[in-house]
This record gives sequence, structure tokens and C-alpha cells, in this order.
Amino acid sequence: MKYKTLILFICCSFLPADAQVSKPLELLDVFNLEYVSEPQISPDGSQVIYTRNFKDVMTDKNHSNLWLIDFKGKNNRPLTTGNHNARAARWSHDGTKIVFLSDHADDKTKLYLMWMDSLQSVALSNSAIAPSDVAWSRDDQHLVFTQFVPKAKHSLVTMPAKPAGAQWNKPPVYIDDMKYRADGQGYLSAGNQQIFSLSIDGGTPRQLTDSAFDHRSPVWSADKQNIFFTANLHANHEFEPLNTEIYRLQLSDLSVFALTERFGPDADAQLSPDGKKLAYLGFDDTFQGHSVRQLYVMDVDGENHRLISQELDRSVQGMSWSSDSKGLYVQYTDQGDGKLALLKLSGKRTPIAQQLGGLSLGRPYNAAAFSVSNNNRVAITLGGTAHPADLAVVEHKKVRRLTQVNEDLFSYKQLGAVKELWWKSSVDQQPVQGWLVTPPNFDAKNKYPLILEIHGGPFASYGAVFSAEAQLFAAAGYVVLYANPRGSIGYGQAFANAIHHDYPNNDYHDLMSGVDAAIAEGYVDETQLFVTGGSGGGVLTAWIIGHTNRFKAAVVAKPVINWMSFVLYADNPGFFYKYWFANKPWEDAENYLKRSPLSYVGNVTTPTMLLTGEEDYRTPIAESEQYYAALKLQKVDAAMVRIPGSSHGIANRPSNLVAKVVSILAWFDKYRSS
Repeated sequence: MKYKTLILFICCSFLPADAQVSKPLELLDVFNLEYVSEPQISPDGSQVIYTRNFKDVMTDKNHSNLWLIDFKGKNNRPLTTGNHNARAARWSHDGTKIVFLSDHADDKTKLYLMWMDSLQSVALSNSAIAPSDVAWSRDDQHLVFTQFVPKAKHSLVTMPAKPAGAQWNKPPVYIDDMKYRADGQGYLSAGNQQIFSLSIDGGTPRQLTDSAFDHRSPVWSADKQNIFFTANLHANHEFEPLNTEIYRLQLSDLSVFALTERFGPDADAQLSPDGKKLAYLGFDDTFQGHSVRQLYVMDVDGENHRLISQELDRSVQGMSWSSDSKGLYVQYTDQGDGKLALLKLSGKRTPIAQQLGGLSLGRPYNAAAFSVSNNNRVAITLGGTAHPADLAVVEHKKVRRLTQVNEDLFSYKQLGAVKELWWKSSVDQQPVQGWLVTPPNFDAKNKYPLILEIHGGPFASYGAVFSAEAQLFAAAGYVVLYANPRGSIGYGQAFANAIHHDYPNNDYHDLMSGVDAAIAEGYVDETQLFVTGGSGGGVLTAWIIGHTNRFKAAVVAKPVINWMSFVLYADNPGFFYKYWFANKPWEDAENYLKRSPLSYVGNVTTPTMLLTGEEDYRTPIAESEQYYAALKLQKVDAAMVRIPGSSHGIANRPSNLVAKVVSILAWFDKYRSS
């Protein structure tokens, strides 16, 4: 019997994929999911380097390696291996070398140089703090990058000397900065991001800036006499955090000149191939909740500023010059779809590709990346509802998928089908877009419970892309509705700013109308409705249960519950009060409370779970704790789940994503009728 069993196992293991029994996605499958990011096409367009991201179930860590593939899809092979993190590859202009960041040697992230003919590599840096924003000079002999430089922090509080051998507590921490902590980073160390240059022959990097400001996105001028960078060097930078400019650093004497001066963000300068122009992103800041990020071009001396994306009405999320310096490839989100177009300096736009996406593994956010070769071949991350990001290439507007990094898993897994759905909001007939995910083995003759899952931001966008959370909910037998209510991006400035100084409000009606549209499909049990969402989605979930009792249970994830406490306790106080409200909390307490879900807790009867990371500094866990206490005082069935060591991005460890889904399903299943 032992041998027969073994033979049967071997035979079954070699069955073709289509002959294997399909199973729904399971929780532990999260650790098997992979995705492609950072596609970097070679200057001649013949090869693409990409980052392949994966997870380690034993150490609960996210890892990545660099892979290389021919443009035609052949010779796919790794450049780095092991359970480490290699990323941020950048080709030299002549295509003979790359630089990248990796921690494979000793778990300290270093800058590496690799020769592509031999694939030999050498570490160029050995500092305790990793470089970032690395860029090549035009002659490929030098690099420029940014790196955090610590500085001594003066403390007004000086403790007396303790007696020899005394065991005292650590000394008090003295803080006098406006922004003293950041989500995902914790309490900030004193210091700033400074600019460095380094020869590819190695040696000691040369620090080029030394000011009390952060410097970002450096790029060489064609003649190597200047470096262009982004910074906010204004005296009022703490109170006007978005007011960045493009600066020129003159290497002869390290003097700095501003090339932009309008009020608002100007950032991410890119030098044209002919070396004569700079493209950059920004907008005129009028303190709107959302402003469309536009594309500008100027001469390298700061003259002749021109807006070239005025007809787009979508935020430019990425850009890259065409080889003739007569236009730029631009990435943007349009009605839930990641798109790529060629935008000429005249403003004429030519579509190139769509379905860019797949970089958000947990929830169906629109996020993508691309790069362009000298012969206008393009590499993109290709998204879809059936898979996270894979690598694809584009030539003459034809998209060709090169990888299927999850085929080993999805070949025997049955995913829920995703259907696009449009409806009109009950409040004003505004068209709203959403998507329905149905369970595997779906039968439209049956009735299914529904989960309304709401995105955060609130100025963000869901789309027709893969979502592990939605698929796991569907695998548990739920229909999942996710949508882009007003306030979402990808529908123009007016749609996004419909919630300016009025959030949450009518976006509630957009979502409830979506629930009605899902019920009208005929297979949703309207007596079994559930609702959840994170961040801005947590705000709306708490708002919904304060305004209706239609839902059997709710999970409010990492929410804002009390706007007065949030704007003073979150990690960017200089931003939130100014862009999301008209006045400071003590100047307009009525409006803050009117828009706070806490004000409506007396209406709540829906059983509610709170779920937040304990180290969340964007929507601090104190917000959840307030609501939990209020619900308990109201004798509402309530629970709180705290994710240890987690920031606002709960899925910073794979098991945290699993924990989030397990918690939500456990709470909903508790109230779900059999």
C-alpha cells in the first residue's frame, strides 16, 4: 500500500494544469503570491531588468531579487538570488552597466555596480544608511544620490550626572519640530536627506549639500556642471510642506539657485535627452483637498515654463522623455484603469497602453510603473483582476506579456470573477464606478452575502486589478463590492474635489447606491450586508453605521474617528488642518465635530470591530480606542483588534495581511446567517 500511494502521488503531480482540481484561494496562499515591480528597459530596448517580489513564510518577510529578460521574452534569468532584497536597478546610458541597491552581503543595504557582460558586481557604498534616488551622469562615470545625514540634536533638558553604578531610566527626549514622527518610520532622528556624488571607480562619496532641509530626486545636467533637485528651502517650510521647488546646484562653488517660484509643489525634474529642457510635476496650490498633478517643461536655466498637460484633467503619476526630446510618456489613472500615453510638447496626446497596474497586492489600488528605451520601446507592470503585476513590453502600441510569476499557484486555483458596475448616486445622479467580485463556483440563482469594501485616501482609486483581500473574501462565500465614490481620482479635478471640506458626506450616498445596484443584480441577499474599509475607508465605514442600520456587522480599520484629535495627533499636522479643513480645530469646532464619525456613535447599533496597527502614526490607534470606548458605553457589541508592530500599511509583513483578513472574516462570520 505504501508503494501504491507513492506512485499515485507521483502520477497526480504530473497531471497537466487544466486536469488538476481547482481550489479557491486560501489564507496561506498569501505567502506564495509574487509580483513584478520596477521594470527597467535597457537603452537599446533589447532587455528588461525587473524586480521580482516574493515572501518567506518562515521568517514572515518580504523579499525581492532582480531578473533579466530579453525584449522578446527569452532568456529569463535571475541577476540576484536568495532571501534578500535587491531593488532600484538603473541602466547606464550606454547599457553596459547597472547600479542597484541590495542587502545580500550582510543585511546592510548598499549601492552596487554590475557589469552586464560578466554579471560581476561590486559594492560602491558601505554606509550604515542606504543611498536612495540614484542617477547616472551622462558620461556614465559618476553617480548622484541622496542619503540621510544625522545631526546632533540640542536638548534644552540636561540631566545631572548620575552616581556611579546608578541604574536610571533613559534621559528624556526633547522635541521641538513640527513633524517629529512619520508613519512607517516612527519617531524621527535629527538630520536630513543630502545630495552626494560618487565615481563608479568607488572611493568616498562627496557630500554636496549640508542644509537643514531634505533634498530629493537629483539629476545631472548634460555637461555635469550642475545637479537639479527638489526641495522645500523656504523659511516657512514646516507650515507649507507642499511648497517645493526645482533647484540647480552649481558644482563649481556649490551655490544653489531656484528654477521655479510659484506657490505649490514643483518636483521630480527629468532632463531631456538633448540636455536642453527639464520636465517636472506640480500644480498651483490653492489648499484644495486634491489638485491634479500637472506636467510642465522649462529650459534648464529656468526660463520658458510651459504647462503641457492642461487637456488631461488626470494626475500625472509618472513620466519619461521620448528619445527625440519632443514629448514625454505619461502614466495616469483613468476611470479605474492605469494608462500610458505619449504627450507631445504641443499638448497632443496619443494613447500607448492601458491596464498598467498590479503593484498593490492586498487591496485593488491603481499603482504601476514603466520605463522607456532610446528607440521608444516600453516596459510596464501589467495588472489585471486575475493576477498581480507581471512584466509586459509595448512596441507600436502592441502590449506583450512576458511573465506569469503566479502561474505555479493560479494554475490550480479558482479566483472569483470580477465584473465592472456603474450606477447613479441617489443624491444627485452622479455616475459612480465600481466592481463586483463573485465567489468561485458562483451560481447566479443563489443568494450571497455582500461585503462593501471601501478604499482609503480618500483621494485614491480602486480599479480592475488583483486584490488578495477581495479574492479571499470571495473564497469565503461573499460577493465583494468595491467602488470609487466622489473624492476618488481618475475622474477629473471636479469629481475628486467634490468632497473638499465636505468629507465624509455625499460619498456616503454614492456607496449606498452602489449597494442597491449590487442587490439589483439579483444574487445578493439584502438581509446579509457587511461593510469594511481602511483609513479613509475606515472613516466611511464608521460614518455609514452612524447613518444606517442596514449592515449586519462592520469592521472599521485604521480610521479617523475624531477630526479634532486626528489633525493634532497624526504625523503631518502642518498639512491636514490646512488642506482638509478651512480652519484650525479651535477656530471651527462645530465643523470638525460635524464631520467626525464619533458625533454619530449614539445612532450605532451595528456590531463593530476596530482594527489598527499599534505603530500607526497616520491614523493613530488612539482614534480606534476612542471609538471602541464610545461603542462600549453605548452597549454596542464591539471588539478591537490591535496589530503589533504594524504601521498604517498593515501588510508590512505578510502575516499581517493574513491577520487582517482572518479578523474581518471572523467578525462577519459571527453575524452571518447560515
